Amino acid sequence: MNVIIVEDELAASENLSYLLTKINPKIEVIAVLDTVTATVDYFSKPHDGVLVFMDIHLADGISFEIFDQVDIHIPIIFTTAYDQYALKAFKVNSIDYLLKPIDEEELSDALDRFEAQIQKKGIDENQMQSLLQLIQKKETNFKQTFLVGMGDQLLPVKTNDIAYFFIDTGVVKAVTVHDKSYVLDVKLEDIEVALDPTVFYRANRQFILRREAIVTIKFHFNSKLLVEVQPACSERIVVSKAKASDFKNWMGS
Repeated sequence: MNVIIVEDELAASENLSYLLTKINPKIEVIAVLDTVTATVDYFSKPHDGVLVFMDIHLADGISFEIFDQVDIHIPIIFTTAYDQYALKAFKVNSIDYLLKPIDEEELSDALDRFEAQIQKKGIDENQMQSLLQLIQKKETNFKQTFLVGMGDQLLPVKTNDIAYFFIDTGVVKAVTVHDKSYVLDVKLEDIEVALDPTVFYRANRQFILRREAIVTIKFHFNSKLLVEVQPACSERIVVSKAKASDFKNWMGS
């Protein structure tokens, strides 16, 4: 079975590929695409894929922009941390919706549903209800506390006290509202999927920002945005042109 992955995080695409072949060794990932542009270009040409796994937030925009430019006639399983996009995902040729971090058992179930529904189009009412139940089950499991190492002890830091997370010379740090900085032994991608997306936003590859920490948003060159936070950060926080609209919608929601 030929599968296409649309995902802009290398670690996420590699993990998904690993889980797919672990579940079914006959699955072959024939393409990994990381942008809206690359995906539109790929599906504008003949291909032999039978199933797509698609993240919603891509490097140059939101994956739903793809469907405004090209028709994808094979089923899609969406993979994302942002469950607020679920109902919109149902409007395209989606057969399932998996929230990150992807669970192997849920992925296996999604593949089973694909096999069972391979002759059908769209999503039936029972499937929609099961997806909504999955989202409601997971949306309350956001991380409440981070444990940080302090000498020979672990210090609990509440998520509600964190203003932003960022990568500083390869090290992930959390800065609190009281301007205290802590080193975290975890990837920024793993932090992102553990946070409430209505409270925190992945501004770029380096920063995850808390809404209340944002004090000003300035227009930057080439339609980018420059964000200032409190406590102040010595690094510039730039939101790309591709993400600017989504960021403003998030701030205004």
